[in-house]
Amino acid sequence: MWEKNSVLLLLLATAAIMVGTVITMVLPFAYVNTDRDAIESVVPYSALELAGRDVYIKEGCNNCHSQTVRPLVAEVIRYGDYSKSGEFVYDRPHLWGSRRTGPDLARVGGKYPDQWHYEHMRDPASMAPGTNMPPYDFLDNREVDPELTRRKMEVLGFPYTEEEIRDLEGKTDMDAMVAYLQKLGSDIPWREQERVVAVGELTNPFAGDPAAIAEGLELYDRNCAACHGAGLSGGFAADLSALNYPEEVYFRIIHEGIQPLGMPDFATLGSERIWKIVNYLESEQVEP
Repeated sequence: MWEKNSVLLLLLATAAIMVGTVITMVLPFAYVNTDRDAIESVVPYSALELAGRDVYIKEGCNNCHSQTVRPLVAEVIRYGDYSKSGEFVYDRPHLWGSRRTGPDLARVGGKYPDQWHYEHMRDPASMAPGTNMPPYDFLDNREVDPELTRRKMEVLGFPYTEEEIRDLEGKTDMDAMVAYLQKLGSDIPWREQERVVAVGELTNPFAGDPAAIAEGLELYDRNCAACHGAGLSGGFAADLSALNYPEEVYFRIIHEGIQPLGMPDFATLGSERIWKIVNYLESEQVEP
């Protein structure tokens, strides 16, 4: 009987394993590596961005930050449009991650100005009070190796010019890290899509309420002071003490952000918290 033939049994078992391997691994791998999900606007990393990606991996940033927004309402509201497979075509390896000690970074590119990232990397608590992220100020003291980066670009098949390689001279790992962070999510026009977040009527429900002003101060310190300075004193972003905008304008700016200036929206704070910040801002305005 064939079941007593050990050689035949071995051959049949091997064939079954090979068929299973082809069906479950080889065919899916070949399928996902086609250009069917390609996104035309997604381009390879520049030399500086690639150097920054390697710094990101070397410093273990992917252990605390994921880089994929799942198609769930709560995630889309917080982080932006859900991730598409075509966004990761140049990622080797991908850095989707499975843990979020810190926020997801798939859409962080362009959310903040460069200076915000420099300050945050050097002293995270100065930009995000309460964070447990350690400082990475030592990245300012390490320089990018242009020739090593050239070899990486060649191995990965990414286009580059000699001028681009020369421009790496004098660049630090901090410069590279910031360039990489500003790349994340910036290749697709997801910010142009409407974000449905309830605004409510533009009527201040806390006008003249001292408790709302006090809470607005706490919210300002937690969300705004890193860029605009404590007490509206001004930081690397605008000095707010003498703007004297109408309260509706303040609300819209906080709710929607000003992307050309690198100010993110704070819609996820909710209308009530935003109005409390507006009340605090109005209480501190200097009369013209």
